[in-house]
Amino acid sequence: MDMITKLKNIHQCKESELVGTDLSETNLNGADLKNANLQGADLSCAYLFGAVLAQANLSGADLRGSDLGNADIRMADLREADLKGADMSEADLSGADLSGADLSYGDLRWVDLYRAQLRDANLSYADLTGADLSDADLSGANLKHADLSRVDLRGANLKDANLTGTNLTDVIKY
Repeated sequence: MDMITKLKNIHQCKESELVGTDLSETNLNGADLKNANLQGADLSCAYLFGAVLAQANLSGADLRGSDLGNADIRMADLREADLKGADMSEADLSGADLSGADLSYGDLRWVDLYRAQLRDANLSYADLTGADLSDADLSGANLKHADLSRVDLRGANLKDANLTGTNLTDVIKY
């Protein structure tokens, strides 16, 4: 059984080489992709609810419109990834590198971004209600019109971030 068939059938391919693979619109709910190399992969509109992508390389991947709700994405490399309109609600992205990623229009409610790298990331129009952004690096990030209500920003770096029109209601900052 080849790796793609195995992944689609049994949802397990941890530590696999899937560089540039087309997995768009694939149901990978609950899949174990820990430490997998998905650099530049097409995961647009994929179903990854509850998937394990911890320490995976998703740099440059296309995840537009995908469902990553409740996924374990800790310490993953998502530099320059396209996550526009993705549902990442309640996902764990603590320690992940999202530098230069496009998270605009995304659902990031209650997401854990503790110590995440979001330098120069695009979070415009994203819903981050209740998110944990403590100790996150948001320097140069675009947060224009984002909803940061009830967000934990303790220790976060917001140097040169664009906060135009951002909802900062009940933000925790101390």
